[in-house]
Amino acid sequence: MAITAGMVKELREMTGAGMMDCKKALTATEGDMDKAVEFLREKGLATAQKKAGRIAAEGLCQTLVSADEKHAVVVEVNAETDFVAKNDVFQGYVAQVAEAAMETETTTTEDFLASPWKFDTTKTVNEALAAQIAVIGENMNIRRFAKASEENGFIASYTHMGGKIGVLVDVETDVVNDAVREMARNVAMQIAALKPQYTNSSEVSEEYIAHEKEILLAQIMNDPKESQKPEKVIQGMISGRINKELKEICLLDQVYVKAEDGKQNVAKYVEEVAKANGAKITVKGFVRFETGEGIEKKQEDFAAEVAAQMGN
Repeated sequence: MAITAGMVKELREMTGAGMMDCKKALTATEGDMDKAVEFLREKGLATAQKKAGRIAAEGLCQTLVSADEKHAVVVEVNAETDFVAKNDVFQGYVAQVAEAAMETETTTTEDFLASPWKFDTTKTVNEALAAQIAVIGENMNIRRFAKASEENGFIASYTHMGGKIGVLVDVETDVVNDAVREMARNVAMQIAALKPQYTNSSEVSEEYIAHEKEILLAQIMNDPKESQKPEKVIQGMISGRINKELKEICLLDQVYVKAEDGKQNVAKYVEEVAKANGAKITVKGFVRFETGEGIEKKQEDFAAEVAAQMGN
């Protein structure tokens, strides 16, 4: 069967694959469009497997908030290089992943990958990912997603450094206006910049506190001068250091980055905005994703690589 330019064009639009790959697929399947799609999907999966060993630690975090601001999602999609992360095709794909994650009823990344792809339900999310890997030419990974909902207020979002960091903030409030939204955005920026681990000290477990106290006590006991101090003084030192640490890791206890006096904490800032707008506001929680966080990145030594290829 003669393969026409129109058939190749149609297959390209359906799959996003290259022109020569589409022509090859149509030739191999004697012009059967459905079989050609399957042919390319299989090729995409094979290509993905070849690239799976490469470390994908770059990429983007994308946030998406519903029109009524009640629901939101943040996703992290990884690629091998920052160059690809800045590519329009990759960015468009990540935006689609965020849309699909917003609508999914699954709660784990594994289940999400196995679910139908929103933009082509004949594929799973994982198969659509494999097709993108074939098109883009780098290993890619949908690493994680998190959703947030707030019926008695709204969800604020913020992305930093072109998508290197994505933040969602859950704000319970009886007043939603521009001033309250600005406050929420400022808090989101605080989270992006200072990387708190908890919303407030009540979230910190007793086990964490006990562990930190053990470490601090060991540090004091290993200091010839401090170890000679009375027990009561030592316990006071430990409590003081724990309180200082909590002010660094708990969002509402952190010094607000835009505080004019350099002392006002985030809780006081939120309280001031609430008072000024006659509102009751509670920052209930947050999600913070940072691209590549915790992934061991490959250290490139190009000189050594070239020398190895030359047999030196």
